[in-house]
Amino acid sequence: MRGVELRQLRYFVAVAEELNFGRAAARLLIAGPSLSQQIKALERDLGVVLFDRDRRSVALTPAGTALLPHVRSLLDRAEDLKRRAGRLSGSQPVRLGYVNWLPPDLATRTAAARVHVDAWVAPSHTQASRVADGSLDLAVCWVRQEDLERLGLTARLVGADRLYAVSSGDGTGPVRTQDTVVLLDEDATSWASWNDYAEELSRDTGAVPKRISDGGVTGPAFFDHVRRLGRPVLNSPKGQTTALPPDLVHRPVVAPQVFWTWSLVRRADEERPAVLAVVDALCDGVDALGLQGPDVWLPVGDPHRPERGQGR
Repeated sequence: MRGVELRQLRYFVAVAEELNFGRAAARLLIAGPSLSQQIKALERDLGVVLFDRDRRSVALTPAGTALLPHVRSLLDRAEDLKRRAGRLSGSQPVRLGYVNWLPPDLATRTAAARVHVDAWVAPSHTQASRVADGSLDLAVCWVRQEDLERLGLTARLVGADRLYAVSSGDGTGPVRTQDTVVLLDEDATSWASWNDYAEELSRDTGAVPKRISDGGVTGPAFFDHVRRLGRPVLNSPKGQTTALPPDLVHRPVVAPQVFWTWSLVRRADEERPAVLAVVDALCDGVDALGLQGPDVWLPVGDPHRPERGQGR
């Protein structure tokens, strides 16, 4: 008797679940005759008949019915062994996604781990969903507590931006939040997180919302909006890759100070040591980042608000 292969056991389970060789073959992406030959070889090696079959029907024999739960258990243990071996070997890098911000000392902090920074830079809600579905192991993004709970994720504070205003003129002194304009982009897919944040900021502080449709939340079009509106405009956490024009200035925003937090999110049931080690490497030692002051604004549901006991 030659050794039974795990592949043949998977074939057996597929046929047992489908009770149809054609459907099982399609599910396994192999040819029907090949599947039939492999099942016959398995029956020969085990010394039992697993299926009663004719041209119109397929049914498990008593022996097949008795063996099925044991085979499933064996395949589960084999998959668990494969996962454990992969963790021990460290062969798979930790996949890290982001929006537009990463810790500046990322490479230094994760020097002892293999981290692959995903090339697809996507909005926060997209990156969080990719962690939830397993496309990424970790992501740096902006999330609310309700998003974490809905997606089965958990978050740790990894960074924070204090937002400022850009205005025309020479004055560089502080400006109250209620005297700023906050832009909301009609492209709700790309700017979903920012729009949610900006709308709540407007309701809470009196900042004036201005809807745009030209992608001018950042970039040269942002500066055009500042000039056209004639009022200080709040910057977004995506910042500006274009140098500030000489006719515009940065101004600190006060009453309240406005912060945007960056969370490092992972699946709540994540157990792989390599992934957890990267989380610790990036988040250990990150302090409150100025978020605990009495004049700080964060949106409701931010997982790093002080009422959640996580310190701002």
